[in-house]
Amino acid sequence: MKTVLITGAAGFLGSHLCDRVMAEGYKVVGMDNLLTGSLRNIEHLFKDARFDFYHHDVSKFVHVPGQLDYILHFASPASPIDYLKMPIQTLKVGSLGTHNLLGLARVKKSRILIASTSEVYGDPLVHPQNEDYWGNVNPVGPRGVYDEAKRFQEAITMAYHNTHGLETRIVRIFNTYGPRMRLDDGRALPAFMGQALRNEPITLFGDGLQTRSFCYVDDLMEGIFRLLHSNYHLPVNIGNPSEITVKQLAEEILDMIDTTSTLSFKPLPVDDPKVRQPDITRAKEILNWEPLIERKEGLQRTLQYFKTVV
Repeated sequence: MKTVLITGAAGFLGSHLCDRVMAEGYKVVGMDNLLTGSLRNIEHLFKDARFDFYHHDVSKFVHVPGQLDYILHFASPASPIDYLKMPIQTLKVGSLGTHNLLGLARVKKSRILIASTSEVYGDPLVHPQNEDYWGNVNPVGPRGVYDEAKRFQEAITMAYHNTHGLETRIVRIFNTYGPRMRLDDGRALPAFMGQALRNEPITLFGDGLQTRSFCYVDDLMEGIFRLLHSNYHLPVNIGNPSEITVKQLAEEILDMIDTTSTLSFKPLPVDDPKVRQPDITRAKEILNWEPLIERKEGLQRTLQYFKTVV
């Protein structure tokens, strides 16, 4: 039985990754310092003998006994509200944490996949964004702590691949949604659903015409799993190219929920990307992957979850 270390295991994406990897018959070692993750996301796994959990910060030395076939590095604050509140921890997990895990992968002879982000493209001047675009990032702006942590993460991963011949994979994740998102994480979709369910005004920033592309979490997991088992070491965008404005998303959510909420507009945050849409040509060609779940279906599944936690 193959063993997989998943960091950030108690987070939104990490917990779904634990589910997916275990469904494939693997043993999982989950690791999380619970800074933004919650044990509630993985409590259903504790009764399975194939799951172990380590309460640990990967920015400190990481040791896992025994065989490790794969390492999936998903530890990091990932929403603006989190990384603006924890800028140093965000930089540390992307730099020191990644360095520690690459060292562990080298010792264990593991294949390592690191979770990068569409934020490496910053506020893009190229649309849609493909993997050859180098980005438009403000390194000293408020979002720089996350953007540059992820850019460094990619750079050190490539350095270990090129210098030590380490088996590495890099996924650039675009906006993803689904059950287990935190209502208070500051991202548009949980914020809109939470506000609508509480009959509060739905907060839009700027004119609401900035665009995003939302991928349902199950589709993302399929893409990540295929990338892990591929022979491709350069970055791959995984996301849904169906692009809508944030205002459109808010209106779709209002149509789904019996609510008295109305739209409320506030100033646009500094360096907020105006557009975001993945070019997934590489994922289609190399992984034979593209998203399958329509937004309407994904939103309904997500809404059913949020109804249980509001």
